[in-house]
Formats: sequence, structure tokens, C-alpha cells
Amino acid sequence: MTAISHCLWFDGEAEEAARFYVSIVPNSRIDHVIPAMVDTPHVKLGEVLLVEFTLAGQPYAALNGGPEFKFTPAVSVFLRCDSQAEIDRVWDALADGGQPMACGWITDRYGLAWQVVPNDITDMLKDKDPAKSRRVMEAVMTMVKLDGPTLRRAYAGADA
Repeated sequence: MTAISHCLWFDGEAEEAARFYVSIVPNSRIDHVIPAMVDTPHVKLGEVLLVEFTLAGQPYAALNGGPEFKFTPAVSVFLRCDSQAEIDRVWDALADGGQPMACGWITDRYGLAWQVVPNDITDMLKDKDPAKSRRVMEAVMTMVKLDGPTLRRAYAGADA
């Protein structure tokens, strides 16, 4: 096995979605846009079949596969952000046409679920002191968009 990547299924919006994603996530780019070489059930000869792209250094593919399958929050993009400003920027972009959920989850305009989180959230959640982890999780459960500074205060045991 040489590599693992993710293939996201779209109904005619693969290139649009990939361009949207790379516009909001740092260290991202479109690598290849591959046209259909033959007619398929949902893509005609010459139309975009597959887009290979990189998000935050990780490979992805976007396939125009048709309307049969939809995204669910059972699979999501876990996006670690370095600052609250980055969380806010990405969240606002995803919310444009998307739907905020809870606990840092949001679905974008294409229905793909994202978890937009502070870079240090898993470190806080796996701390050996269960009181610290519990306080962080309790704070997460009250939020829609995550607030990193508030989570860090909860972790430290300070009043939010």
C-alpha cells in the first residue's frame, strides 16, 4: 500500500467544491482536473469527472458521481486551526450556504460535514487529569462554533 486519500462524491459540483475548499484551507491547491474520456451515467465526454486536490497537505479527490449518494456527518473533515481568528475565518466561509450544527461541527453548502477545532483540542481531551478533560468537554457541549480561549480557560480550571 502506498497511500490513502479521500474521495468525495458530488453531483456535478466536484470542481466548484474543490476550488471552494482550497480557497479557505491554507496549504491547499488544485492538483489536476480530469475530464471524462467517455460518457458516463452522470458525466458526459469532456466534462469534469474527477478533481485531485490537496487540503492542508493531504490528498483528496472530488468525483462527479451523480445524485445517488449524499454526505452525512458520519464522515467529516477534521480541521485543526492554529488560532481563533483562523477558526472564525474558516467557519464563516463554511457557514455561507452551510449549516452550523453543534460542538464545532458544520456542514458546508455541498453537505460535507466539517469539525473546525482548535489545534490543541485533542491534547486537552486526552489529558491524564480527568477533571481537565471533563471541563473541556463540558464547555464544548455548550458551543456551536468552538471558542479556543474559552476551552483553554476551562482546561485550566479558570472561570469561562
